[in-house]
Amino acid sequence: MKKILIVDDQKGVRRLLEELFKKDGWEVELAADGKEAVERADKFLPDIILMDMKMPNMNGLEASQIILKKYNNLDIIMMTAYGEMDVVKEALDAGVKRCITKPFDIIDLRNTVNQMATGKVS
Repeated sequence: MKKILIVDDQKGVRRLLEELFKKDGWEVELAADGKEAVERADKFLPDIILMDMKMPNMNGLEASQIILKKYNNLDIIMMTAYGEMDVVKEALDAGVKRCITKPFDIIDLRNTVNQMATGKVS
């Protein structure tokens, strides 16, 4: 079963994405901040991580950098607010595979994740 870790400090976003990906047959794990994401990544070993950028305790960029040092082939999709282009470049330089802008189209996000999981998107 494909495994996805959803990291967002907004509970509503986590629950919405959890429901969406469970319907598509994914095993889903949730984290509320970057620190929790690092811990969950080690235990859960996801195929893909959906990572929010701005969160308390540890932001998405810091968490991605830590996770990618251990698991450099892991696919991370960073969710970021419009206008954070400097952060987007830094995230991509760190090894994040994709950056999507919030608010995002949930169907486009689902399609991107499923395409990455099947290796059809680089």
